Amino acid sequence: MCQLLGMNCNAPTDVTFSFRGFAQRGGRTDHHADGWGIAFFEGDGAGDGKGLRHFVDHLPACESPVAELIRRYPIKSRNVIAHIRKATQGPVALENCHPFVRELWGRYWVFAHNGNLVDFSPRLHGSFRPGGSTDSERAFCWIMQELAKSHADVPSVPELTLTLRELAAQAARHGTFNFLLSNGQALWAHASTSLVYVERRHPFAHATLSDEDVSMNFQEHTQPTDRVAVVVTAPLTTNESWTAFAPGELMVFQGGVRVDA
Repeated sequence: MCQLLGMNCNAPTDVTFSFRGFAQRGGRTDHHADGWGIAFFEGDGAGDGKGLRHFVDHLPACESPVAELIRRYPIKSRNVIAHIRKATQGPVALENCHPFVRELWGRYWVFAHNGNLVDFSPRLHGSFRPGGSTDSERAFCWIMQELAKSHADVPSVPELTLTLRELAAQAARHGTFNFLLSNGQALWAHASTSLVYVERRHPFAHATLSDEDVSMNFQEHTQPTDRVAVVVTAPLTTNESWTAFAPGELMVFQGGVRVDA
C-alpha cells in the first residue's frame, strides 16, 4: 500500500530532510512507484496559512524531476502533506495521485490516504465529486460533504476533531483507513494499521535517515522556540524516538505538538 508523510510546525519550516528520505521509498528503497504528491500550506506569517502549493506526478518519486525540485527547493510551511502511491484502486494516472485538494468554507483542504476501502460507495452530491477513480478521493469527497452538512461555517479545531473521529470510524469499517488531513490550521492523522510520529523541540539533536546515508544537526537550522511534529507511515530516521498510533486512533497536531481534542 501507499505511504504518508505529514509535518506540522509552529513556524514556517522546510521539509527537505524528511522528504529526501521519504522520496527514496517511491521506487528505490521500497515499491511505492505509482506516483506521488506533496502540498504546502503558506500564509502571510500570521500562523493561519490559506495559500497552497500543490505538486503531483504519476512517475515514481525517486525518478521524478518534480520531486527533485522539491528536494532542492526548501519551501517553508507550517503544514505539509506528502504521499507516495502503490496503486490498489484506480490505474497509475495523474488524476489518481495524492494528496487531493478541495475547497470548503473559503479554505483549501488537503487529504492523503494509505489503505484500501472495499465496497465504500457513499452517495455524493454535486459539490464534492472525485475527478479520479480511487477509493481515497471518494472517501475525501465524502468527508468534505459530511463536514459541510455538520457545520455551517469552519468550526474550531476541537469541534472538527470530534466530527472527524466519527467519520473516520465509519469509513474504517470498509477496510484500512490511514490518512492525513489539513486545512492549514492543524494536521489530523488517523491510523487503522500503521502511523508513527515524532515531536522535535529544543534541545534539537542529530538525526540520520533510514533510507539514505544522510544526517542533519537540527540545532544548526532551528531556533530554541521551534516545534516540529512529523507523522509518517514508518520511521524516517534511525536515532529518534518515534511513537506509534493505536489502531483506530485519530490525533491532531497544532503548533508543532500533539494537542488533546
